[in-house]
Amino acid sequence: MAQKIVTRFAPSPTGFLHIGGARTALFNWLFAKHAGGKMLLRIEDTDRARSTQEAVDALVDGLSWLGLDWDGDPISQFSRVDRHKEAVEQMLANGSAYRCYCSPEEVDAMREKARAEGRPPRYDGTWRDRDQSEAPEGVAPVVRLKSPNEGETIVDDMVQGRVVIPNKDLDDFVLTRSDGTPTYMLAVVVDDHDMGVTHIIRGVDHLTNAARQTLIFNALGWNVPAMAHIPLIHGPDGAKLSKRHGATGAEAYRAMGYLPQAMRNYLARLGWSHGDEEIMSLDDMIKWFGMDTVGQSAARFDFKKLENLNGHYMRATDDSELLDHWKVYLAHVENGETILNWLSATENEKTALAALSGLKERAKTLVELTQSASYLWRQRPLDKDEKAEKILTDEAKSILGELHDTLNGVVDWTSENLETSVKTYAEEKELKLGKVAQPLRAALTGRGTSPGIYDVLIALGRDESLGRIKDQSV
Repeated sequence: MAQKIVTRFAPSPTGFLHIGGARTALFNWLFAKHAGGKMLLRIEDTDRARSTQEAVDALVDGLSWLGLDWDGDPISQFSRVDRHKEAVEQMLANGSAYRCYCSPEEVDAMREKARAEGRPPRYDGTWRDRDQSEAPEGVAPVVRLKSPNEGETIVDDMVQGRVVIPNKDLDDFVLTRSDGTPTYMLAVVVDDHDMGVTHIIRGVDHLTNAARQTLIFNALGWNVPAMAHIPLIHGPDGAKLSKRHGATGAEAYRAMGYLPQAMRNYLARLGWSHGDEEIMSLDDMIKWFGMDTVGQSAARFDFKKLENLNGHYMRATDDSELLDHWKVYLAHVENGETILNWLSATENEKTALAALSGLKERAKTLVELTQSASYLWRQRPLDKDEKAEKILTDEAKSILGELHDTLNGVVDWTSENLETSVKTYAEEKELKLGKVAQPLRAALTGRGTSPGIYDVLIALGRDESLGRIKDQSV
């Protein structure tokens, strides 16, 4: 019977869900879903000074927004400290670890000496083979792994290929500190084993940890999971993506008006490909995903491509679903609550839903959609932007007065009937359509640019439309 694949996403709760972490979570999720396996969530919260519940909540919120779920409850690494210590006792008992009583100053001196002699700065193994009866009184030891001095440690990586590390470069690193707390290196191995993780998929910056963690797996007599170290995400300038490039957390992209399905699609294509496919449904990604087509080179984050892809998803998303995404966006941005309050009225939600088909055609993000939709909830008399003020000349206001009477005579308030009435009026007055449409747009929205005027007329409805036109007419 084939082994069931188990992956894990294991972030540190020291801030929001970094976009690189989001991509790592997505790859783990897709790999597990493709194989009918499981993805687990482990919060690596052993650094108590930097770990906060607020950060844990932010990580969960970011994953949930992206639509990435996990199996079972999130696991706290800190809660497993006793189990980590138990594993160290096992290594002490089988001779693959030992207690070291060197002070931090002594270790620093060893490293300085090594540097001066042109050697890698390593701990020199002072306590590796000494009898514990020589231990100094009152000194709390660290526990170190007894790493092999000769040979090589090999990581057969699913992305990076065969990685060979000389064991002489892997010193006897610390497993537990002098206060008894486990190091990250140890905790990860014990947790991955106990959680049944079969595949470790993480950033290539963890590749140096892979050899050390392999040694711990071996020392405990455990199978080493398959490993895949995926390329980092770089900014447009080729440097590692960081705050100076702008948004780095998932919550920032939500606030910038991107849809979760667009983010998933875009992140999937950062470092992985399926032929020339650019736009992929979630089902397609699950069906096609594999580590064999993940590249080794760093992927560059292109905000323009993301924006264009998001525009596609804005247009392709069903209006009612888009409304739901819009509400989520509004709940996380400044002044969004005001609009949500307006939307809470059933009649207003119907108005917004009616407007969405026109709004989404011209918006690449929910930010742009909100700006274009502002005509829906602004109160009469409308404030006007500079372009609208210029459009609304005395001549334009006179046209609006006549248009008001024309549109007031439209019995069946449909887009087709309204378009026919406006065009007929323009022809009768021997006016170019723009000469009529521009004042109408300015009167209805208070802006010089807007969605299509017939979409606006339908969204606002008869009474509100006629009232706004009358406000600006003479």
